[in-house]
Amino acid sequence: MATSLLRIGRLSHVKCLHAGSWIMLSRAPAAGAFSTKSGGSKKSTKKPITAQMDPIQKLFLDSIRQYSAKSQAAGGLVDIDSSYEKDLAQEIAKLQRLYGGGDLSSFPEFKFTEPQLDEMSLK
Repeated sequence: MATSLLRIGRLSHVKCLHAGSWIMLSRAPAAGAFSTKSGGSKKSTKKPITAQMDPIQKLFLDSIRQYSAKSQAAGGLVDIDSSYEKDLAQEIAKLQRLYGGGDLSSFPEFKFTEPQLDEMSLK
């Protein structure tokens, strides 16, 4: 907390910390995390990203990965029924009527032509 306050530049908030809390922080096992000059080794002890997450985040990422694998195996949407496909076809037909047809699954191509500028002679 103190290091984030110092990084922000709000030194007035640091005054509210007691001297005892500074001593407690310096004696803590994770004191190297607060200090830029630790006596430990210079090797990085990074853990894998999934080891640093809480269980809820891990479950969320696992479900996203599982859905991605199912989606790639199915070649599209997962667990859809015929009513969804029917509704999708109706909506695509409605959009094609409203916007003049064309391929709605690809991004439109824009063609800008260079304007013709006439040079005027100064008299």
